[in-house]
Amino acid sequence: MTVHKKLKQASIFSATALALAVSGASQAYTLEVGDTTANVYGYAKLDLIYDVDADLGPSVDHGAIRLDGEPGSDGHTTMHAYQSRLGFSTATPAGGSELKTTIEGDFYGGGGGSFRLRHAFGEWNGILAGQTWTNFGGFLGMTPTIDFTGQVGQANVGRQAQLRYTVDGFSVALEEPTAIGGAVAAGEDDETKNSLPHLTLRYQGGVDGFNYAASAVVRQVEYYNTAQDSDKSTTGWGLNLEASARVADGVTLRGAITHGDGIGSYMYLNPYGPGYVNADGGVETVKATGGTAGISVAAGPGNVNLGYGVSTADLDDALADGAVAGDANEKFESVYLNYIWSPIGNVSYGIEAGWHSRDTVGGADGDAVRLQGMVQYNF
Repeated sequence: MTVHKKLKQASIFSATALALAVSGASQAYTLEVGDTTANVYGYAKLDLIYDVDADLGPSVDHGAIRLDGEPGSDGHTTMHAYQSRLGFSTATPAGGSELKTTIEGDFYGGGGGSFRLRHAFGEWNGILAGQTWTNFGGFLGMTPTIDFTGQVGQANVGRQAQLRYTVDGFSVALEEPTAIGGAVAAGEDDETKNSLPHLTLRYQGGVDGFNYAASAVVRQVEYYNTAQDSDKSTTGWGLNLEASARVADGVTLRGAITHGDGIGSYMYLNPYGPGYVNADGGVETVKATGGTAGISVAAGPGNVNLGYGVSTADLDDALADGAVAGDANEKFESVYLNYIWSPIGNVSYGIEAGWHSRDTVGGADGDAVRLQGMVQYNF
């Protein structure tokens, strides 16, 4: 699988802040079985999409944005229910603590239309094991969007298998190295590989309406060089800072900064992977930087949300080394403006306008506009 395909897949499979904005209104069905409390929850959601320019897919795919001067058709309508979700959770007293399990899926599998696993994990006594949100980054810097892709440039909000320990706001995890992170862009005869899990650390705190978090990741960037019959590797790292602040009644500001060298797709929608193979067959890491900013303002039965995101990859050295061509993506941007409201507790509606762009290392660029609406029924 190419780096572009990996990044496209990551963008489709990653979550958006819409889940935070509206799924909290869902009302789970609760069952009592002995000492265990079980909940069934979820929602049905319809997305109505009109792409003014190129067809950007079920959720925004920045790689599908046409560059200026490229031919192609304009005006595309899409309607789908792929984000509809079903989950099951339990809570059981055990050994002086509470044993919790969660299994959840939606219909974004295969790019849309097939059921796929989102979460499958258990928690007990501070130890989490299974598949859920990566420990690198969170949701504090994420402004609610209707589009499933959401703001670029934040820490990746994808899910992967991991073993995590949490105590007093601090968490450390060993994470599965292939689901998020990406692989070095090696040759066709070479073999991408992952010898070690990724190490992630995170601390989150808050006071008086201000919430903040800092995260770090250390990972190996590695491949097997067939011609030299040897493993080639180096170390990649990444940092993320995020915060949200309630600055007035009904007004919340959010923001995040992400940076790393060899960070790969731990930065959400990084335009490039963690590294490439240089002329000597060694691994060179790629620096990447991104950020988000947004504001939510209460208005009537809902909120007006304005959010911006940018992600950039430094490909100048890769271009000089001949590892990438001039059409390689080096920058993605997005701006979202929406209104999401709930006339009653478990019903949500929304309308949104989004502007999205991409730039290549060779200097070409292009942009696209998407208009979107939603109807969501929670249970």
